[in-house]
Amino acid sequence: MAFVQNGTSGILALEAIIVSPTLAVFFDRASNDPLMVNGHAAWGALWNLETNTASPLNVVSDTFCATGGFLSNGTMVNAGGNIPANPAATDGRMAIRLFEPCDDPTGLSCTLVDDPNNLHLEETRWYPSSLRLSDGSLMIVGGIHERTPFYNTDPVNSFEFFPSKDGGVPRPSAFLARSVPTNLFPRVFLLPSGKIFMVANNQSIIYDIENNIETPLPDIPNGVRVTNPFDGTAALLPLSPPDFTPEVLVCGGSNTSDLIQPANLSSQDTASDQCSRITLSPEGIKNGWVLERMLEPRIMPEMILLPNGEVMIINGGRSGYAAFGSVSDPVGNMSNADHPVGTPSIYTPDAPLGKRISNTGMPTTDIARLYHSVVTLTPKGNILIAGSNPNGMVVNGTEFGTEFRVEYLNPPALSVARPQILSAPKKIAFNQKFTIPVSIPANLKATSVKVSLIDLGFSSHAFHPVPVSYLWMHS
Repeated sequence: MAFVQNGTSGILALEAIIVSPTLAVFFDRASNDPLMVNGHAAWGALWNLETNTASPLNVVSDTFCATGGFLSNGTMVNAGGNIPANPAATDGRMAIRLFEPCDDPTGLSCTLVDDPNNLHLEETRWYPSSLRLSDGSLMIVGGIHERTPFYNTDPVNSFEFFPSKDGGVPRPSAFLARSVPTNLFPRVFLLPSGKIFMVANNQSIIYDIENNIETPLPDIPNGVRVTNPFDGTAALLPLSPPDFTPEVLVCGGSNTSDLIQPANLSSQDTASDQCSRITLSPEGIKNGWVLERMLEPRIMPEMILLPNGEVMIINGGRSGYAAFGSVSDPVGNMSNADHPVGTPSIYTPDAPLGKRISNTGMPTTDIARLYHSVVTLTPKGNILIAGSNPNGMVVNGTEFGTEFRVEYLNPPALSVARPQILSAPKKIAFNQKFTIPVSIPANLKATSVKVSLIDLGFSSHAFHPVPVSYLWMHS
């Protein structure tokens, strides 16, 4: 396995989502990216996974620090944003942008709908999270009304939905209210029960969406905070038959007090190396979080669920914080973090406690992936890594400047014969039975083949505000 650099992203890949077997969508803020569209700098781009080239998208509103995901019909939704620094953009804080399924493998005939006057949220939201619900709609969680220097001091302590529910009235959340000021981009996961697990700051709940009830769970131990601007990362571990019992893993972040003002924080403050895991059953919740340690501390890491059921921990720095230009001693131009971690680790969920994390055989990159970076699994099964810009605009010629180089990690499975899907239906109705023919290489026994369904999620700011979902099929 090795990091392979292939192409440049045209715009800073601050947000990324796979929208077809051949395409990813990248979003940045409306700023001064080199890729041009309609005579001005673009802040949206289609990334071609076959040619490793970027083509511009004509985005209307500012997508800076937005969220995204898919409706059940395959429509990509990107929601929220910021007040633009580039006059070519409109205010994106209430915007809803749609990219509908498109058969064009190049994406050049596909359309992004961005009409903020007629299609918009109920509240202004910057740094929100979102997730697809069991009815196929999208739930948008939290955020901040407008830019503040570091902490969430103007919070949006509510949930809303797209398509709209509750007559368009957002639902207030006591959980979001008590988890300020470090609760931007809450980590949210849909559970098999239809309820929702949320973690923000060092607090967690299960939310009963049908009855609008928040049930508090144990706090993350040792005061470790895991949401922006003290970003750790979180994953819903692979769900396995017969019971599909959910377990959540939360790694990295910071145990710094969020009562300390940013001027008294340092880019050299050591991040947390703690991983906390909880089983979301009555017995598991009673037992609380089980702790283990990464091989190094990480602020702003990201976890990717791999096709074999393992979890890759990648990106981030050993010290500092998220955001930019806030701490007493920023690095380079404006980075609040330092000491980038270039070697990924592999977390094996079913290994014995204390032996789950290893980087044996893993490669190392010399490209820093700190604030405003992305990573996602692709339909081929390799891993796309892009972005990093702990600066307000595109900045070159400084340590931790704007990063346009795109890398891939190609796991060993890509270089050997493996099962291949021969055909698949374009559309599947809810609860519909369907058959997918698969070819199995001669060197594999059919009884040894395992099948998993993976929602690749939406990546932004070195984590997935719309989570990856992973389900092992019955064999």
